[in-house]
Amino acid sequence: QVQFVESGGGLVQPGGSLRLSCAASGFIFRSYAMNWYRQAPGKERELVAGISSTGGTTNYADSVKGRFTISRDNVKNTVYLQMNSLKPEDTAVYYCKQPIIGRWGQGTQVTVSS
Repeated sequence: QVQFVESGGGLVQPGGSLRLSCAASGFIFRSYAMNWYRQAPGKERELVAGISSTGGTTNYADSVKGRFTISRDNVKNTVYLQMNSLKPEDTAVYYCKQPIIGRWGQGTQVTVSS
């Protein structure tokens, strides 16, 4: 069964940093691209960052470019999202998912507030 388990969220002050992790299972992780998404209260879920199966190609939403970094460990079957210079508008529930297979996990809450 394909599964995604996100962790690492929390409350952080503006300008702070967090590192999110996503443990994937139930499929051949190293063969698939992975994405991070987020959903803020009252808003649609949006794509934040993506990474190719090998990690050689990454892409980012304009709103996070230069502040967030996506990476992966194909031995640990884990994808990461390093978030720096956090802003209040980054507050959301963050999810990881393979774009085509599996269902959404529970996500991890990130709150940026002073």
